[in-house]
Amino acid sequence: MFAVIKTGGKQYRVAANDLLKIEKLEAKVGDIVEIGNVLAHGEGENVTFGAPFVDGALVTAEVVEQGKNRTVIAFKKRRRQNSRRKIGHRQLLTTVRIAEILLGGAKPAKKATAKPEAKAEAAAVEAKAEAAPKEAKAKKEAAPKEEAKAEAAAAPLFKAPKGEPDDLTVIKGIGPVAAKDLNEQGIITFAQLAKLTDKDVAKIDEHMPFSADQIKDWREQAKELAKK
Repeated sequence: MFAVIKTGGKQYRVAANDLLKIEKLEAKVGDIVEIGNVLAHGEGENVTFGAPFVDGALVTAEVVEQGKNRTVIAFKKRRRQNSRRKIGHRQLLTTVRIAEILLGGAKPAKKATAKPEAKAEAAAVEAKAEAAPKEAKAKKEAAPKEEAKAEAAAAPLFKAPKGEPDDLTVIKGIGPVAAKDLNEQGIITFAQLAKLTDKDVAKIDEHMPFSADQIKDWREQAKELAKK
């Protein structure tokens, strides 16, 4: 049996045990999700179509992984206007395994199985309840350390140099908002951008809403501006 479902604005033909990458769903790995937008279902040559959806039809799937698609670059250039814009986008994806195709209002039989992480978490909660007094004391003693960790996490990615900052908006593709974000992370001069290593580029790609291709493009422009 197969079904045609609609999710994330796209349509997919699925059957039991199919692995499918769809637009991100708010669910954890191991959860069972229900997709009620079934456009059609059938077996062999017998196909039933909905108007637009089939009444009482339901497809269930188990979340296998949460991840991202490859980076897509959108580049726009205006001839003879000295204007160009480059934007990267990475679509969030959820990988699911189709569990059941249900018809006539049938209820799903498969439930999410308890994961080892969930069992370990439950055991930790039980142990915590038994040792509440000791934990409260330890928490009080560890409070200064936690505050220090929080401050470290909030620290900028790079150390800003002394002196006057450069106007990063001169670089094509960096607007006022992007320049502010870079300044908050300690990048304030053309020289800093020009000296970024591939490791630094990967760090920015991980912690900031900029793609590696964008940052490398800015780095090349900054090399020319730093010479002036």
